[in-house]
Amino acid sequence: MLARAGLRVLVLEANPARAGGALGSEEATLPGYVHDVGAAFFPFARASPAFADLDLEGAGLEWLNMELESCHPAPDGSAASIARDADVTAGLFGGDARDGDAWRRLAGWHHKVERDVLDFLLRPLPSLRPLMRLLPFDLLRLARILTSSGRGLSTRLFRSAAARRVLPGLALHVDVGPDDVFGAGLGYMLGLTATTGGYCIPRGGAQRVTDALVRVLERHGGAVRLGARVARVLVDGEGARGVELADGQQLRATRAVFANTGAPALFLDLVERQHIPGRVVRKMRRFPRGWGTFKVDWALSAPVPWAIPEARRAAVVHAGDSLDDLQRFTEQVRGGALPDNPYLVIGQQSVADPTRAPEGGHTLWAYSRVPPSLPGGWRDQAEAFADRVDARIEALAPGFRALVRARRVVTPPDLQDMDANLVGGDLGGGSNAWHRQLIFRPVFPYFRYRTPVRRLYLCSSYAHPGAGVHGMCGYNAAQIALRDLG
Repeated sequence: MLARAGLRVLVLEANPARAGGALGSEEATLPGYVHDVGAAFFPFARASPAFADLDLEGAGLEWLNMELESCHPAPDGSAASIARDADVTAGLFGGDARDGDAWRRLAGWHHKVERDVLDFLLRPLPSLRPLMRLLPFDLLRLARILTSSGRGLSTRLFRSAAARRVLPGLALHVDVGPDDVFGAGLGYMLGLTATTGGYCIPRGGAQRVTDALVRVLERHGGAVRLGARVARVLVDGEGARGVELADGQQLRATRAVFANTGAPALFLDLVERQHIPGRVVRKMRRFPRGWGTFKVDWALSAPVPWAIPEARRAAVVHAGDSLDDLQRFTEQVRGGALPDNPYLVIGQQSVADPTRAPEGGHTLWAYSRVPPSLPGGWRDQAEAFADRVDARIEALAPGFRALVRARRVVTPPDLQDMDANLVGGDLGGGSNAWHRQLIFRPVFPYFRYRTPVRRLYLCSSYAHPGAGVHGMCGYNAAQIALRDLG
């Protein structure tokens, strides 16, 4: 956005091998098996104003979709699935026709209000104009959804246990449990965006999204420098004036500096303390982190043999047995324990995208939420917990383990080593609890991308609207800065 506006832009990327941080792909298990290192499915791919404005498809990015977007099976044989077609979903949503009808009505309403709701949730705050376009009834309905817990919303909407676990399960992509106050909004948005753009898969791997962004940047004269870790933001009386790299080289910025970093790292480490108000320093020292993430990649000799046929046609499979099971999982992780029945987000990209594996082979990607750290560390527990994850999939897909050609285990410290923003394996830019959103992200009153240092902007997921590959943190920050710079 800045380069397109005519500014000279240099992106400094710490990773020496590739741009993109957790938005990338690697041959992580065996040659020819392409695994997404972090983000893998993109519910905002077609809905993001940033992606639409930048025309990533015009830069070579191709989005794919499965027949079903999400399947939520349980060992008891029950399941609920989401498709972009509401009528298809209605026939697969938990086995109770009343739940299918309820989903059809909810999806119909969402299609009508989605653009205004997304503008409200994604644009720079205060984004009240989109709400003014909604009818009073729509406003009341939206408010009731956003102020509900996941359990409260799903219990109010649906009757079967299979249908009721869907939206609260989706909220566990981050650190929002079924009984959390104001916790329904995230699960609702992830569930209902699956009915519009779907859970998109980039052909060739998540790295293709980053590559398209880099091509757009370079097309407008910008550049990316790999292996350039910033150690300090240089500040003088006029504000941010450049950066100093880890090797001691100083680079001058004549207009502004943008930090795609963690908020605590920026305010506590990269900027000298005298430039940051004491209140902000104290807040950053107590910054609430999200949960850790434990990820596994598999190279398989065949597709996963899910016992429930719908799971074989779904982009993402969510393994959570019931509302009570999801709440127990939440309490175990918050209590610092490894969950004994881990909730899993499971992606089978190669079913839609055969470029991800050699002919006849398949990839599988999954993560669970875990404590950010364990007493004694991960060394003696990582493989055992990965075996627990394997057993969880085996229970839903008998014969799965016999298909595994190779497995890679990625612990929270591994994720942080890969990307310093993923502190303790936190993939959400800090906690996503309700009191860490909107004007509180990352700290009031610095919720509009500006920081206490003039000409220094925060543009990472630690800023509003937070986690998710939608591009809006950087897109919004660029818009605010362009206004400031005139």
